[in-house]
Amino acid sequence: MTLRIIGEPPLGRPGANVPPVRIGTVFPFAGVLITLPGIHATQRLAFVQDLNTRRQQAGQPPLTEEEEVNEWAQSVDLIMEGDRILIRPDPDNMPLAFEADELLQQLVSKQKIRYLMLSDVRVRQAIKERGECWRINPLPQTASEMAQMIEHARMPVGSAVVYFYNHITGTKHLTVQEVARLGTLPAPELARALQEIRDLLPRHNRLYNPEVDFFSTTDFQPPAGPEGDLTQCAPAAVQAYHADLLARLRALVPADLQKDDPDNLIWRNQMFAALVGKRDQSPPEEILLGLSPEFFMQIEWVPGGRILHGELIFDSIFDEFEAQPNDPELRALCDERAKGFLFNLLREFTDIEYINVGRVVTSLSRRGVFSGRRGVFLVEMKRAGSAQPIVRILRMQKWGIWEHLDENKDLCWSIMEAEDYTEYILDRRLGCRQLGMNLPTQMTTRKIVERYQGSNGHYFGRLIWATYFEREYVRGVASDKILPSRYLSLEYGLRLARLLGQAAAANIIVGRMTVDTQTVLFDDGDEIIIENKDGLPVELIVADHTGTFTDFKTDLLQLAADYAKPVNRRLAHLANGREFAEIYLRSFLAKFQEIQDEFRMRRRAFQSLFNLLHREEPGSFGFRWEHVLARLDRTDAVALANAIRAKIPMPLSTPHNPQEQKP
Repeated sequence: MTLRIIGEPPLGRPGANVPPVRIGTVFPFAGVLITLPGIHATQRLAFVQDLNTRRQQAGQPPLTEEEEVNEWAQSVDLIMEGDRILIRPDPDNMPLAFEADELLQQLVSKQKIRYLMLSDVRVRQAIKERGECWRINPLPQTASEMAQMIEHARMPVGSAVVYFYNHITGTKHLTVQEVARLGTLPAPELARALQEIRDLLPRHNRLYNPEVDFFSTTDFQPPAGPEGDLTQCAPAAVQAYHADLLARLRALVPADLQKDDPDNLIWRNQMFAALVGKRDQSPPEEILLGLSPEFFMQIEWVPGGRILHGELIFDSIFDEFEAQPNDPELRALCDERAKGFLFNLLREFTDIEYINVGRVVTSLSRRGVFSGRRGVFLVEMKRAGSAQPIVRILRMQKWGIWEHLDENKDLCWSIMEAEDYTEYILDRRLGCRQLGMNLPTQMTTRKIVERYQGSNGHYFGRLIWATYFEREYVRGVASDKILPSRYLSLEYGLRLARLLGQAAAANIIVGRMTVDTQTVLFDDGDEIIIENKDGLPVELIVADHTGTFTDFKTDLLQLAADYAKPVNRRLAHLANGREFAEIYLRSFLAKFQEIQDEFRMRRRAFQSLFNLLHREEPGSFGFRWEHVLARLDRTDAVALANAIRAKIPMPLSTPHNPQEQKP
């Protein structure tokens, strides 16, 4: 069906001086889009009028009142914002919204069409089941984005009045400054503007929200003013009505909110809250998936595919990308790796109902930027019969075929080195577990196909493999992201101290550091705290063993200051800093000695664990393993704990004999 437009194109005509329309109403089953000036209600009336005209021309009777209501019910509200069309769906009729979506794609790229109402579980679930989380219009994340959203919300209806339009509720907010500006209009325009406000104030839209509301007021009572149509009243009466209206508003609205100023933090936050609306205050999708706070606003959902009757249908946006491979927006949006992830999951599971793929847009740790690949993805998938979706973390291998080709190596050698690095990662994981590090129970190695587009011209465009590691998401909170208020609980702090001390012992043994061996990696984003139903720490899991076995030479006593930091950075927030430090140190010492004793008791088993690996090559994992074990054996655990104690700037009790008292 070809979409017929009554009015202007939704995103304006190229090169035209006419400002683009701000709202629209689409009737999917009739194939009509209305963009005439007004509000959604007047656009629906315009559609019925057009339909009756066409029926009259065909010799048919006009629609009955019941038929008109039925036609109105088959419409979908649209809001145009910048270069995007935002669909405001009826949560009880999502198929109608999807029909409208398909029609609108005749006019604009799919990437330009997004959905509102993310707070409604019915809307969110319907979009998720189509594998299209990326279609949900995101909320602003920064002050500049908030200001831009506010600017885009400015919208006239029919007169000179400019409102701030809430896309979610459909309410148009009117500010004191705008009401004051109306006083500068010529008398006829002022009368039309005030009459429009009078007409809209008592009305509600089909979402049962007010058509117009005065910003930052509650229970505002406008003046009665002259009876009848203001456009037919004497100018003096209209001006008196305007003055009374403005005076009432100024008496109610705080002075800080009477000037429209996005640079005013108070005004900007209040207006942003008004434009988001109470109906859109549900938790972000990251919360609903059970993700910890550091993921909030850090996931960018990307196109993937929909599963229909067990069959995978890739998102049609990929077809657009193939037709326009140089479009920068499509290139940024369409991540071909998402296709590979879907392939692998569907080859493993036959009962998947839907999958959504997102990429973590920033590092969640406090580390700097390092060389090599750093891609991290999140997959949410729902299996048949499962009550809750499964969340998995996918991390691209740092050094793969692509990276070695960029070093101007040939393809065969690049493949070999990439495979060696995969084995190195897996060997490190086994070594960490052997030396007491608590890691996720399972990690799977997988590959996807990608087209090489790096600097090695000899292989440019060649299909190669890319390795990634997949694990289930660890539901907890990163130790460095714990809210300071949690430390007010003495029990919480002491439980955390015990877990951190134990984890620190394993961490220092396996030499977890940055590549340049300048910075210890601990308590900076990978240590996940698992809490019980009472909100108390019960386990610490190291989600990613990045950096382990990097340092295998340094005397551990030289790292004392680094392992005092987990205590020092928390001292100002703790209910009892001294006891926290004592528990941390005793737990560190006990765990270190436990690992040390285990090694000494089963020395041969530890030393022969990686017998098949090369040991003569400095830097190989076999070489590193031997040196880490030797360092563990010669380290004086008590001296190490005392060295850490000396770096904590508070009076502590005399060191305990770890053989006499365990935490």
